[in-house]
Amino acid sequence: MESIFNEVFKKLGYEIDVKIIKSNKDADFQCDDCFKLAKEYHKSPIEIGNEVVLEINNHPDFTNYFKEVIFSNPGFINIKVSDKYICDRLRLLMDKDNLGVLKDNKTIVLDYGGPNVAKPLHVGHLRSAIIGQAINNILKYAGNKTIADIHLGDFGLQIGQVIYGILNDYTDYENVQLTLDYLNETYPKMSALCKEDENVKNECLKITKELQEGNSLYRMLWEKICKVSIADIKRIYDYLSVSFDYWYGESDSFKEFAEVISYIDSKGVLQEDDGAKVVFVNEEDDKVNIPPCIIQKSDGAYLYATSDLGTIWQRKRDFNPDNMIYITDDRQNMHFMQVFRVVDKCHMYDGVLEHFGFGTVNGPDNKPFKTRSGGTLKLEDLIKEVKDTFINMRVDNKNMDTDDLDKIVNAIIKFADLSNDLEHSYIFDIKKFSEVNGKTGPYILYTYLRINKLITDDNDTLSNNIYNDTDRNLRLKLLEVSDVVDLSIRERKPHYIANYLYELSVLANNFYQTNRMEGLEESIRKDYNIVLSFNNKILKTLLDLLGIHIPKKM
Repeated sequence: MESIFNEVFKKLGYEIDVKIIKSNKDADFQCDDCFKLAKEYHKSPIEIGNEVVLEINNHPDFTNYFKEVIFSNPGFINIKVSDKYICDRLRLLMDKDNLGVLKDNKTIVLDYGGPNVAKPLHVGHLRSAIIGQAINNILKYAGNKTIADIHLGDFGLQIGQVIYGILNDYTDYENVQLTLDYLNETYPKMSALCKEDENVKNECLKITKELQEGNSLYRMLWEKICKVSIADIKRIYDYLSVSFDYWYGESDSFKEFAEVISYIDSKGVLQEDDGAKVVFVNEEDDKVNIPPCIIQKSDGAYLYATSDLGTIWQRKRDFNPDNMIYITDDRQNMHFMQVFRVVDKCHMYDGVLEHFGFGTVNGPDNKPFKTRSGGTLKLEDLIKEVKDTFINMRVDNKNMDTDDLDKIVNAIIKFADLSNDLEHSYIFDIKKFSEVNGKTGPYILYTYLRINKLITDDNDTLSNNIYNDTDRNLRLKLLEVSDVVDLSIRERKPHYIANYLYELSVLANNFYQTNRMEGLEESIRKDYNIVLSFNNKILKTLLDLLGIHIPKKM
């Protein structure tokens, strides 16, 4: 269409690279370039628009592309495409691999998850895992080689605090059998004690430092803590269909510190500031002051920045990726800006470093989700609350197959999260997101299952006929899928796919309610069957990309 418009504009003496965009009004598409040309050629956009429309309507290929092209004041050219055009494009799309999504061939490391060992997963870990897995799935779908690393917090102060608790609670350290309940109780107790007693805090810091330096007793206890804690982390992530290729942690990056610091120093950017080793990363054109990145504290201790620099060093050496993508809470934006600037200053890695910070999951008060007592809500408790809410919504839900129920619970949680731009916080209304109506995961699943009952396996070819507005609207929406997925890949934002899934489901349900398959002419039934089959292929493919799986029934 743009090619034809360019040809017509040029014929009329106007030079412009025409842009046709989707219309939000009565038309399918629109061209707004008359406004630009009016300024350049000192003419009225109305005069130019009417000239173009007249010429387009007389174009020999008009009926192959257009149903109607009209001018609308003050300067819009509104386009309705022909039924033939829609059907031609749909047939082409149906024959393409991967829904026509643009292919890529990069190696991309994704860092998402980031839980701390010895602490239970809480609701704050939800977004990193769900968004990260969705981005991973989308990038892989486009042909990239993805490498997912959880990047555990397994070598920090919380480990020193738990070891301190063990040393005070047990005597036979070699044979101590730690349990998850013990870890869940000990960490908050020791953390609170550190805030009350400076001596305890200093002792925990000392234990942490000695653990990092190789103390054999502390290493043995650390391994026991990691074994119990990581098994539980895996259990919950498995439930959410979140997976990682590598379960590396801060303990792995610690091995790289000496080499990384030596490398940074060799580049002449490592400086001393009040006894600490830092890299100054502030630049003249910064609108806010960017503090220096601390590589090593004056007491010899290392910080998160050192850990992330060590991890970048290791990933470059082991994987040599084109991109490294970090998905974390947006409160870490400054941290990653500092780390990335150190990497640039030192020419440590010449690939692309990307950080995507996400907002919080909020309760009804629009503040970060808490328990009724005001504490941080465990992720497992949120999952249970969602499951209980859904079960109690309908009598039939109580007898639902366990596997189906788990898939629906996942859909409730994931769609609620992924339908929002990751940069924004959102209110998690459990009852609202559990409904089978509205913009929810269950609504998408119900749409798929409802339509799936109508589909047969006939191997037919789509005709050039479109039978009514609900049919036409559905087909036009199907044609958007490649662009939507490409946009999600390009911007690393799954919410484009989630929102498209909802819009497609609304149109598919409108089609379902308007058009009955029973008693139709065979030619119409075959066309409807092809359209609905492709609709469900798209629904299933995109749900898979979001990590949402379809139950047998609901």
